[in-house]
Amino acid sequence: MIWGLVLEAAFYMLCMIPELIFALFYIAYQWLANFSKAAVSLVTGKTSNDKNQNDLQKEKDDEDEFLDKVDNILNWEFTLYKKIKSLLLGDTKEVKDGELVSINGKEINVIDARKTRDKDVFKLLVGFSITLVSGFVLSVILLWVFLTMNGEVFGFNPPQSLVTWEDEYRDITGINEIEGLDGTGISLCIVDSGIDTSHPDLKNINLMGWNDVINSSPDPYDDDGHGTAMAGIIVADGGLNGIAKNVDLYIAKAIDSDGSGTDDGIAEAVDWCVSQESDIISLSLGGGQGIGGDLFTTDSLEIAVENAIDEGVYVVAAAGNDGENDDGDVSSPGSVENVICVGGVTRLGNLWSGSSEGDNNGRLWPNPILPRNDPDKKPEIIAPGLEVPVLITKSDSWWGWSSGTSASTAWVSGGLALFLQEYPEFQRNTDSDSTKIEEIKILLSENSQMKNGQSQHDDHFGYGIFRIDSLIDAMDSNSSNIENKIETREMPIQKNIFDIFQIERRITASVPPDNSMNAIE
Repeated sequence: MIWGLVLEAAFYMLCMIPELIFALFYIAYQWLANFSKAAVSLVTGKTSNDKNQNDLQKEKDDEDEFLDKVDNILNWEFTLYKKIKSLLLGDTKEVKDGELVSINGKEINVIDARKTRDKDVFKLLVGFSITLVSGFVLSVILLWVFLTMNGEVFGFNPPQSLVTWEDEYRDITGINEIEGLDGTGISLCIVDSGIDTSHPDLKNINLMGWNDVINSSPDPYDDDGHGTAMAGIIVADGGLNGIAKNVDLYIAKAIDSDGSGTDDGIAEAVDWCVSQESDIISLSLGGGQGIGGDLFTTDSLEIAVENAIDEGVYVVAAAGNDGENDDGDVSSPGSVENVICVGGVTRLGNLWSGSSEGDNNGRLWPNPILPRNDPDKKPEIIAPGLEVPVLITKSDSWWGWSSGTSASTAWVSGGLALFLQEYPEFQRNTDSDSTKIEEIKILLSENSQMKNGQSQHDDHFGYGIFRIDSLIDAMDSNSSNIENKIETREMPIQKNIFDIFQIERRITASVPPDNSMNAIE
């Protein structure tokens, strides 16, 4: 009994195939026809309400013709089904409509009810199957369209505006001009609020070390989100594209869930980074300078940073975000002499309005600062700081944007990793001291992209926009003069060394594409 029903259902499906093919082609034809009509209406201004009687009658005749074809196909399929059923199941006896049957001596006109029943069931099965298959095909097509062309609707991909912004910043800093470099072999340590390794763009990172100064957790986490955002600028691999995604990454959590940390805690994290043989320490943070200013320091964080530099570690730190209400100088530890201090720039190549100003002329109050000389004037360089695409956590999306010199710092840290990969002699080793750091700073001062009308350091714009391509290209041509320039820095001369070696550079602003929001200048 059961196998008979199974076989009968199989026969139904077999005979239904031509109907399905015909129906799918008809659906596609109708969709294309309606689309064409809509396009014509849009261009000519003629809508469906403008049709004359002849057009309406033609459409009705076409529909009637289609229904006749469907009915003919159904009759053919039903006949085919009955023949297959009779041959395979042995159901050869067929009762004809109007046949006289003798029962108890009486002639009775018998109607074959099975024919009507089978035909109705067959039509019902065909209709249901067409609906099911058509719905499945339509769902697959829609899913493919959304995943490949507009995946951001479901959060599978970042919005196109973020991808565009990222590419604009990669252009303005020369990242797109660099090939074959991804930070391989470079150890980079980020001191921040941690990292969320569950983020889809962080699945392939080389996380070599983790230290939680706040809660001593053995497993990586980020209860603030800032650290994940900064790490993504460097190592994201997925929706966004990190600058140096293959670095050996070390994460020290010294910022709590409120976004703050202590000097002692951050200093401990910096010391740990040094102990992990890091080449670069990225500090997207800052605060007030320690008592004593440039004359001497009692600040534990500044002392830790100076010790790291003395061991040949490149320290990159944020200039600060008080540009609209500036206190007169960059934040600490970006204010430390050999730290690479980074301000912010927009996608149009203009200074970000929140980027902090450097005090390079010196002061006595409220905290003594000695006059700074090239190439240590603050900030040294500027990098992407307005609406920088970043990874985010604890949100409906995995991607967003961040404005501030924190993002600028991470961008330069990633770019510096590319430079160290290209020129291994600048990497940290057992004999390292601050000499290579001084050489890098000279290169930065001479090979960053200045704004129109600029020929020397600017207290806001620094030595210009960070350009990793110019930095790498200039290395060979400038290497023979670097040692002489370092010695010249120590001489008490009146003339600005920068005026001797600086080559004037210019920048041409570009207009953002239509699918990008206007930059806030």
